[in-house]
Amino acid sequence: MTLTTFALVRHGQTDWNAERRLQGSTDVPLNDVGRGQARDAVATLSAYEWDAIVSSPLSRAAETAHLIAAGLGLSVARHVPELTERSFGPAEGMQAGPELEALRVPGGFRDAESEDEAASRGLAALENLADEFRGGRVLVVAHGTLLRVSLSRAIGQTLKSIDNAVLNLAHHHAEDGWELEYFNGERVAVPAQG
Repeated sequence: MTLTTFALVRHGQTDWNAERRLQGSTDVPLNDVGRGQARDAVATLSAYEWDAIVSSPLSRAAETAHLIAAGLGLSVARHVPELTERSFGPAEGMQAGPELEALRVPGGFRDAESEDEAASRGLAALENLADEFRGGRVLVVAHGTLLRVSLSRAIGQTLKSIDNAVLNLAHHHAEDGWELEYFNGERVAVPAQG
């Protein structure tokens, strides 16, 4: 059985994260806290050997990936456009409140990418990487919502939000699909067989 291992890491914090604003595909840069989170992630990620590091092209993910790569003595192989965060359309930049609620429609926000569309795009990108790096270890730096909905679809259960710059470790089995080992830095409990 061919096993490909993925570290799926959400970028470090941005000012919009700190202000609890929807970022989506708006290109908001890391702040100093986010840069520190990226550097701190190296300690956990250095426990593994990585065959490749890829990221979303948005600057917050790309900079996180480059900081992690530098700490690991590696380089970023490339930026993958399909790993860009889910587009929230006119809701981007907004905080919770009546203006944001006015844009809500079933499954998301008016004129935005749906969760289903984002999950399809994100999971397809991860499966393409699993084919490309079959049997290897790939470190992916992307975005919270994209990773959450893609992983949720991959393992068939709804996951909560993903923290900035922490380890999410998943395995792609060529024959059996996806298995999540770590989520938000914690080992996932495996149901007892019996």
